[in-house]
Amino acid sequence: MYLLGIDLGTSSIKVAVVDAATQKNIATAQYPEQETAIKSLQSGWAEQSPDEWWENVQQAILKLNSTGLFDPKEIKAIGIAYQMHGLVVVDQNQQVLRDSIIWCDSRAVELGNSAFDAIGHEKSLKHLLNSPGNFTASKLAWVKANEPDIYNCIDKIMLPGDFIAMKLTGEITTSISALSEGIFWDFENHEISKDVMDYYGISSNLIPTVKPLFSEHGYLKTDIAHALNLTAGIPVAYKSGDQPNNALSLNVLKPGEVAATAGTSGVIYGVSDELTYDKQSRVNTFAHVTYSGEKKHTGVLLCINGTGSMYRWAKHNFAPLSSYAELNIQASKAPIGSNGLKVLPFGNGAERMLNNQYTGAELLGIDLNLHNQSDIFRAIQEGIAFAFRYGLDIMRENGMQPKVIRAGKANLFLSEVFAQTFVDVTGIPVELYENDGSVGAALGAGIGASIFKSAEEAFSNHKVIKTLMPQHSAEYEPVYQDWKEILEKQLATG
Repeated sequence: MYLLGIDLGTSSIKVAVVDAATQKNIATAQYPEQETAIKSLQSGWAEQSPDEWWENVQQAILKLNSTGLFDPKEIKAIGIAYQMHGLVVVDQNQQVLRDSIIWCDSRAVELGNSAFDAIGHEKSLKHLLNSPGNFTASKLAWVKANEPDIYNCIDKIMLPGDFIAMKLTGEITTSISALSEGIFWDFENHEISKDVMDYYGISSNLIPTVKPLFSEHGYLKTDIAHALNLTAGIPVAYKSGDQPNNALSLNVLKPGEVAATAGTSGVIYGVSDELTYDKQSRVNTFAHVTYSGEKKHTGVLLCINGTGSMYRWAKHNFAPLSSYAELNIQASKAPIGSNGLKVLPFGNGAERMLNNQYTGAELLGIDLNLHNQSDIFRAIQEGIAFAFRYGLDIMRENGMQPKVIRAGKANLFLSEVFAQTFVDVTGIPVELYENDGSVGAALGAGIGASIFKSAEEAFSNHKVIKTLMPQHSAEYEPVYQDWKEILEKQLATG
């Protein structure tokens, strides 16, 4: 018996098939090979085509099936992880009305700030655990204000994963976790937020049917099953934003446990059993995958937009013919501190942890007679690790005190320089696991379809592969403080 996981990322679609009996990953595939472009029609805007996502999902599944490592007909449930905070709008015929305004788009910041003031800061934080910011609700309000012809044709709004589930099943559903990441959920009253809906003038009819995150969100349509060589009628049994899903895939389910990832964006995600919030909404709190009326488990999320996206930019502009592995080798040749070169990696939209300021990315202190590619690539990795430390200190201010952080050995954590710098500058050990968002989504499907009796059973074979301990913290501390001083001067003048 197999489980299929789909991970709708910003860069590509990743899919995996997991053996339910062993929880082992049988096969994986990614499509497309080249990173999917982000459309930026204006500075600070970011859009992608949902229809292109769907085409890429189909191609990824067909590529997976072609490995011959499993019988696709033996797949019994499907799980979906997806890039968070995006807005997808469809009409009554389930046709997409416009490109998705995705997570790193900054156009709705001012709308969100106005909503925060109008609803009241204290009330917003107490009920929503966040400022409305530039999250999904504010993105929808932007469409309402600026594209009324499109808005008036909307039948349902969705998060990206809800859209893929709709294409697979023909059903449109969502969950409390999804609504919370869109800032539609009132945690105090345990309902869709009347304050947000009333302020923005949004009808509750646009919200899909709300179902438990681990549940059957529809069944695979016959024509889609035929096209993908799957069995008609199997359930889509799990949908989660990529960061709660990453936490799930690392078995971060209990209060006090913490996960990190450094893909296109960088995230530290800690589980709490309290309805906590940051007064400045620099870190955000959403309903975790284990949230319920009885167990109010939340995920406290620090997001840095410019992590893998910064490294991708450097690769494309400084070493387009090199692999990321080769860049990591180059970075290892430079000393701690990158010979004084410093990088602010904030060039991918407004950064919530910087109070929604958009500073742009910067490469600082270039000495034309000293610095080379090794210094550049190490400085970028160090700058990203410093950004994590800056955000982690905000989380510490809000009561999150991790003793260990779990991360998948993937993306930037494949770099020994980055992984060790992250540990040294934060002072917190990191446990590395062989994890993948698509594998987590597959195991989530097994939980949702009751193939596993519990989440604990789904991760009974979960093993740490390496633990990194701080080694150079004292050497890094003054380097970090210099970097922090540069950043705070930028913020003060911005």
